[in-house]
Amino acid sequence: MHDLAQTIDHHGFAIIPDVIDEQEIELLSHHLNRLADDRTINRRNTAYGVRDLLNVAPITRELAENERLRAIIDRILGPEARIVRAIYFDKTPEANWKVAWHQDLTITLRRRVEVEGYGPWSVKAGIIHVQPPVQILEKMLALRIHLDDADETNGALRVISGSHRAGRLSALEISNWRANQQPSYCSVRRGGVMAMRPLLLHASSAATSPSHRRVIHFEYCVAPLPKGLEWHES
Repeated sequence: MHDLAQTIDHHGFAIIPDVIDEQEIELLSHHLNRLADDRTINRRNTAYGVRDLLNVAPITRELAENERLRAIIDRILGPEARIVRAIYFDKTPEANWKVAWHQDLTITLRRRVEVEGYGPWSVKAGIIHVQPPVQILEKMLALRIHLDDADETNGALRVISGSHRAGRLSALEISNWRANQQPSYCSVRRGGVMAMRPLLLHASSAATSPSHRRVIHFEYCVAPLPKGLEWHES
């Protein structure tokens, strides 16, 4: 686990195999497959992307505190870190999107309160989003739990190692990173986890195979918010 902390500090990401077993994957799949038929959920989400996952699929709250996931979080962020967001992605032939190079710059809050350093604000799927100061993002870690194999054929993430250490990047700076650094494909087998810093530059290509690429994306944070601001998952 010490090597894992060093890897994430240096590269901004790490891949940990065999974190979730087959029985857990099947149970999660059973609950997540039901989302496709839930019209109440799909008013604000789709069967291929659910933003308010902890509330839509409560079983994922248990997963977020799984001892194997907590062992990763506790080592990197410390035991005070808490789950602050969960999203479900299912890339399929019917929902085969690509994502340009970017950093994850927003957090989700319960309400909008004007605080210096927080903005711009937006609303997605009925949830309030805002860009916080970089100091908040630097104290966050995402865990991407893979329910299917992910590789170059079905839209696995590409990342630029070390870019998380450069802070919030402008469009020009992102272009320079792309021009001067070779990206890495993050192939992850079913049951594996990819840990990544939100500020890591990453992108995703459209899939060329007909297989699913289901991912549960958890975000944890150890930084306190200023008075008046509350996490959406508070």
